[in-house]
Amino acid sequence: MAYLGNYGSGVLGAWERQARAISNEAQIRRTRENDGVFMFGDSIGVQDGPALARQLAQLGIMTAVHNWAGRPVTPAVDALDTWAQDYGLPHRILMSVGSNDIFTPPAVAAQVDRTMQIAGPERTVYWVNVQAARTAFIPEIKVADQRNSAWINLQLAEAARRHENLRIIHWAEHLASSPNRLARYLRDGLHPSIPLGRNARNGLIIEAIKAG
Repeated sequence: MAYLGNYGSGVLGAWERQARAISNEAQIRRTRENDGVFMFGDSIGVQDGPALARQLAQLGIMTAVHNWAGRPVTPAVDALDTWAQDYGLPHRILMSVGSNDIFTPPAVAAQVDRTMQIAGPERTVYWVNVQAARTAFIPEIKVADQRNSAWINLQLAEAARRHENLRIIHWAEHLASSPNRLARYLRDGLHPSIPLGRNARNGLIIEAIKAG
């Protein structure tokens, strides 16, 4: 069945015209000057990013975002590289990407290493791992989604062993740790429900950033 793609989850669609939320230059520079957090995300970031920014602001932490629905890891790291060259980087970088790499999971490892090279050893990179089993699709695709999510998360875990300044935020494990969390915290097998899932995921991010 060709539509399942090489890895069973289908193929990545055109994402360049999907919804995005990107901070303006003034916000980027203010966040860099105040050593806040740069966030690079996908559709989950577009949805949950504003609430996360408000919570971080309550802690005195500014946020600049580059969130783009449908985007996989590679162009997100391209955006990080561009901001690093154009503005410099704060000491905390949040990567909220990977869900759209279920279509080509092997691409992730090299991009995580590339992220860490761009960030350098003096900065902390927080990376939210992924959980996908899209409920709108046939069982074969849902199984592939879950398998490919685990593959991506394994690459993130292995990267964390190579890079001591990489912090994995264990969203997938949090969802799996209690009965019914998958159904309650995800509205479609991928995107967090509102408010329960959004609050839970953002809470994990806040805890990680506060822990350093």
